[in-house]
Amino acid sequence: MLKVLVSDPISDLGLQQLTDAADIAVEKKTGLSEDELVAIIGEYDALLVRSQTRVTERILAAGARLKVVGRAGVGVDNIDLDAATKRGVIVINAPDGNTITTCEHTFAMMMALARHIPQAYRKTVEGVWDRKSFLGVELRNKVLGVLGMGRIGSEVAKRAKAFGMEVIGYDPFLSEDRAEKMGVRLGSVDEIIRQADFMTVHTPLTNETHHMIAKPQFDVMKRGMRIINCARGGIIDEMALKEAIDEGIVAGAAFDVFEEEPPKPDHPFLTHPKIIVTPHLGASTIEAQENVAIDVSEQVLHILRGEAFQNAVNMPPIPPAVRAKLEPYFELGTKLGSFLAQLAEGAINEVQVSYSGDLSDVDTTPLTRYILTGILSHHLDKEQVNIVSSFHLAKTRGVEVITQKSTAAKGFTNLISVTIRTREGKHSAAGTLLNGYGARIVQIDPYPVDIPPEGHLLLISHTDKPGIIGRVGTLLGVNDVNIATMQVGRKVVGGSAIMVLTIDKPAPKAVIDELKKLPDLTDAIEITL
Repeated sequence: MLKVLVSDPISDLGLQQLTDAADIAVEKKTGLSEDELVAIIGEYDALLVRSQTRVTERILAAGARLKVVGRAGVGVDNIDLDAATKRGVIVINAPDGNTITTCEHTFAMMMALARHIPQAYRKTVEGVWDRKSFLGVELRNKVLGVLGMGRIGSEVAKRAKAFGMEVIGYDPFLSEDRAEKMGVRLGSVDEIIRQADFMTVHTPLTNETHHMIAKPQFDVMKRGMRIINCARGGIIDEMALKEAIDEGIVAGAAFDVFEEEPPKPDHPFLTHPKIIVTPHLGASTIEAQENVAIDVSEQVLHILRGEAFQNAVNMPPIPPAVRAKLEPYFELGTKLGSFLAQLAEGAINEVQVSYSGDLSDVDTTPLTRYILTGILSHHLDKEQVNIVSSFHLAKTRGVEVITQKSTAAKGFTNLISVTIRTREGKHSAAGTLLNGYGARIVQIDPYPVDIPPEGHLLLISHTDKPGIIGRVGTLLGVNDVNIATMQVGRKVVGGSAIMVLTIDKPAPKAVIDELKKLPDLTDAIEITL
């Protein structure tokens, strides 16, 4: 008999698959301390938690029979993934359980915003019969901009089509073919803010998406826009949005999430007559709580019975000899992926990885997972992207992954070359370990370089002419941006070239814009590794 311990409150209906199984015994013991869990976990084959239980290294070490830890939800920050991986314990989550409920809450907020429902309710129950103040708008024939066309954004788009709306979708992994199949017009963030009547965001919060809608976007936004955020606080600059509403640029907003939760009592959203707020209710339905429990219970059952399973968030065991050879390259692979993701423009449709030298003799699949994780993490929620889910996430977003091997490594013991293709073109980078340890990027597109993949980098494309280095250095110096190192790569004297600068701190956007205006300089991109 296999034994499952449930240490947090989880829906009985969600656990029914496990409790009904003849070969499974389920025991609920909630509110246990770490010491109490350590004392009993050795009896169990599986542990199911929500967010209350912290699954520490001590607990995992004591779980001699433990095969799987299931998290009934998305985030797994309460589980020590490294310790679980080292002990061969699979950790799974339930990333899809709140898709529909968050989508429906988005639509509830959109309808409430269009028809002023909370404001009208408040005035009516106060005894004021006021129809003139709450003239609304229809959704039919309006343009909806969806920033982020993952699971939730795609469901929102589907429902918007049913309401007779035209949908413009933006996502770094949305191809034209997939957009066409969904009946969505593929667009950029700029096209959405200039054309949409309603805009809803469904992206993760990353360095790239933080304040992706801020004052520069509000300055060119279509007047009368209505904005909904049921994704993550911080994607939209809250103070800039408040100013845009007061200036008449934005007609209203509906927010379920905030940069700081709960918001402070004096937060202007809480008293603004044109802003609707809810306390992060996106996943708060009976069905969602049951669905995450059902999803995780099903996968736990598969694992305990030795069947195929999904939604693992940690690395399956790698043979010791293979791990010893690949592990020094894991960080380099992640950095190469992140570097190219920040360099690429347009929807990524292909990733090609070439392994040369001694790496061609081993199974490099685990290393490819790290490269994909670096690529996908730049655009997707870091809680969603990991070394196990990376292949699945790439496939679901239409990204083809191609691997090649060669014994020839262009003068290096080992060489990892990665190429990303988008609808705009392609970019490539190659890296190696000097003396087996020091990570280096040794090629960017066709240009040879020698760069440690770390810190803040400025990648500048220019024509190989005298004086350019001086002009760049002078501009950065005037703006208090200190250069730590500089590399220049070129193929032909007087032809195209690149300059890679390591700088001590991020360069302000205004400085990057000034760099792009310099004579004979074609582009400037900041990359953070």
